[in-house]
Amino acid sequence: MRLRCAVLDDFQKVAAEVADWSLVADDVEVVAFDRHIEGEDDLAAALAAFDIVVTLRERVPFPGSLITRLPRLKLIVASGMRNSVIDYATAEARGVTVCGTASSSTPPVELTWALLLGLARGIVEESSSLRSGGPWQSTVGADLHGRRLGLLGLGKIGSRVAQVGLAFGMHVSAWSQNLTRGRTAEIGVELAPSKEDLLASSDFVSVHLALSDRTRGLLGPAELAVLKPTAYLVNTSRAAIVDQEALLAALHDGRIAGAGVDVFDIEPLPADHPMRTAPRLLATPHLGYVSRANYATYYGQAVENIQAFLAGSPIRLLAR
Repeated sequence: MRLRCAVLDDFQKVAAEVADWSLVADDVEVVAFDRHIEGEDDLAAALAAFDIVVTLRERVPFPGSLITRLPRLKLIVASGMRNSVIDYATAEARGVTVCGTASSSTPPVELTWALLLGLARGIVEESSSLRSGGPWQSTVGADLHGRRLGLLGLGKIGSRVAQVGLAFGMHVSAWSQNLTRGRTAEIGVELAPSKEDLLASSDFVSVHLALSDRTRGLLGPAELAVLKPTAYLVNTSRAAIVDQEALLAALHDGRIAGAGVDVFDIEPLPADHPMRTAPRLLATPHLGYVSRANYATYYGQAVENIQAFLAGSPIRLLAR
């Protein structure tokens, strides 16, 4: 009997296009879901008849309580090599293999700059005004050249964001809890003396940290209050690093010039979520990793993992 594979959150309906699923077609029936399934009960019902699940990033939690309700489940393939919403212990106890795929840092770097530039030059407002017959020029753009870009995190993504900032002629500084002067010198940027110093001195602040107990809520009301009223904040990392209520308050009160956000506390955002109507906010629906090349990697390697699983060969186990 053929196994059944569920591909979750295929919003753009491209999973079947960017990878060759025919490689497993004799053994596996693939069913793609183009709408998000919310809630454990609905997930348990929808996935009860599947042996394999392919899931994007950390959008769908797989707690132990859900895994135990999926008696046929044998394999979870998650895009990327880290996933904090899968209960590995329960999966292992129930004989469920959990594996991942490669993921490029290029798409989130590019989206970070799309948001930053969109904010700085009022692209959305000016384009909307032009298309609707509104005023000809209504905003005054913020300069990048000669301004300071502050980076929270200088890893794979943060370092590449830094290089683009330097190319724009920006002064770039960085801070994280374990960041060293040797690392900043290697990238060609300054090491900020403290988080507060970075926030107070930067014209643009961009978040590039992994979510952990140390970084959850790293930017709260006190930290956001340190930002200049002319500063912009960009977060393409994880929503929980920035206190969402504090950010909304800062935007509504005009205490910062604006924010570019690609990540949210609830995804997809409910229709009545306050982030949908916040002022001074340029928001995108978690597009950081969404590019054709990245999808080809995700789904192509998902097929490879399924092939390896069927053959009993080694697969790409997720880092825990």
